[in-house]
Amino acid sequence: MTVHILFAAKVESWSDYEAPLRETLDAAGLDYVLDCDMQAEQVEYIIYAPNSGLTDFGLFPRLKAVLCLWAGVEDVVGNASLRVPLARMVDEDGLTQGMVEWVTGHTLRHHLGMDAHIVNPDQRWDCTPPAIAQDRPVTVLGLGALGLACAQSLAHLGFPVSGWSRSAKDLSGITCFSGADGLDDALSGAQIVVLLLPNTPATENTLNAARLALLAPGAFIINPGRGTLIDDNDLLDALDSGQVAHATLDVFRVEPLPQDHPYWPHPNVTVTPHIASFTRPSTAARVIAANIARSEQSEPMLHLVDRSVGY
Repeated sequence: MTVHILFAAKVESWSDYEAPLRETLDAAGLDYVLDCDMQAEQVEYIIYAPNSGLTDFGLFPRLKAVLCLWAGVEDVVGNASLRVPLARMVDEDGLTQGMVEWVTGHTLRHHLGMDAHIVNPDQRWDCTPPAIAQDRPVTVLGLGALGLACAQSLAHLGFPVSGWSRSAKDLSGITCFSGADGLDDALSGAQIVVLLLPNTPATENTLNAARLALLAPGAFIINPGRGTLIDDNDLLDALDSGQVAHATLDVFRVEPLPQDHPYWPHPNVTVTPHIASFTRPSTAARVIAANIARSEQSEPMLHLVDRSVGY
């Protein structure tokens, strides 16, 4: 039977996604109709971006599943009209690899003290050698697909890596913590902290004044996760006191970051414009096509969101 698939994202995305989606759907052996405009009563699957403007999933009586193009689903998971399975984007070749490269790059940047040599107006000839990886404890908050891949990459480079997750995990090469008490233990003495938690009520302000105080003095914060994970005022206080030496931030509560936000002029903050990782059509299309094929073959879909925890 013919499968009807609606592409619901910003209009300009259709030209980027159409060819890769058709190629991968063909390769999966599916008989399908794919379009960005379709009669609601025909739609069985929705390839979805939360910024598409689509908010009422009750309009689609034959809907089987919604496949999100984004890793983050906080903007849709609470939608009361969504009563079918919701799959988030987990793309090892695109999203995950991009995140690993960004996190590893900025971790090495801070670890090696590269900023002092890149911006050196006084022409200082400082021969102080950097620490080596084994002497620089790193903590990764969040051990989902993205966090786990980053933690493993850093451990492979020789960093002693601790990881924290909501539920207990046992991972080779990573010291794992879980639960409320485990979070404080994971942060204690960390010199670099990478935040890759989802945006949920339980994770808001995970890094606050009390937890920032647990870090090694002069620690570095790297946040490519969600802007809500950090209490901004507490981080600014920690930066001004020297408890945190530098924060590299890719995500913010309001985006684009307002021009009058104190992060912009702060000498110890690096602002990047939400580019740590993003969905790449060529690789994301393979994930989407494979999941639709699984559903049509009555196999369990992958990367389904647990509504009770929000991701």
